[in-house]
Amino acid sequence: MAKEGGTGGDGRRSVTVRATSLLNAFDTEHRALNLSQLSRRSGLPLATVHRLAADLVESRLLVRRLDGRYEIGALLWRLGRLAPPTELRELALPHLQDVVVTTGHTVHLAVLEGTRALVIERLAGTKTVPTRHSPGDDVPLYCTAVGKALLAYADPALIDRVAGELSPHTAYTITSPAVLHRQLDEIRRTGLARSAQEHRLGVSSLAVPVHGHDGVVAALGLLAPLRAPRLADALPHLRAASASVSADFLRSGLAVASSGADGSRNASG
Repeated sequence: MAKEGGTGGDGRRSVTVRATSLLNAFDTEHRALNLSQLSRRSGLPLATVHRLAADLVESRLLVRRLDGRYEIGALLWRLGRLAPPTELRELALPHLQDVVVTTGHTVHLAVLEGTRALVIERLAGTKTVPTRHSPGDDVPLYCTAVGKALLAYADPALIDRVAGELSPHTAYTITSPAVLHRQLDEIRRTGLARSAQEHRLGVSSLAVPVHGHDGVVAALGLLAPLRAPRLADALPHLRAASASVSADFLRSGLAVASSGADGSRNASG
């Protein structure tokens, strides 16, 4: 891979890595950034940011607004639609909508991405609580229901890595590897993952796996206020949706690639 710059420090970073750092400076709360903000959030020198931003605008990956700030270009959205998780999201969407209408609770669809769970769809219901996570956000594997549903069926090396890096998000977060392993065994036995205030106070969640040809390809979860009445009554609807998504996925011939702990990609289907 071609290198940019000299021999020390930042000069050893490839152009691709620098450009990725620049694009990663944007998020849902920082949709438009000027050069100084891009430099600060990416950790790149201002001169480098100025040069890379111009290249990314020319490539239509960024757009320069009239006020001088930059925002993500439509080309990234078009390219993102080609990603396998996007195809899975479109296939699952009708079934997710049915669950929301039937239960009134927020529905999440997530896939494995490294040591995190990547949310690829979120639909809010009338009985929901405000959620901080939108499509494209990621959540921990060990303290969210969708995360646990994915982790339970993951490679043992990834399970060991996650179990060795447990940190509390609330007073209810599991920080014992032994307890986490027992929970994962239970998930594999029952096909159901639970989380109660482990990631966020006042929130309870349930999740079930979505199966592909070679194992679990996604997790489908419900979020509700901790004291929501009859959350368990929604479980049959969640399982039915998961079965329908799994069946449609198997018929579709799609392949969903998820990255392991080392960043390598594994395709199912």
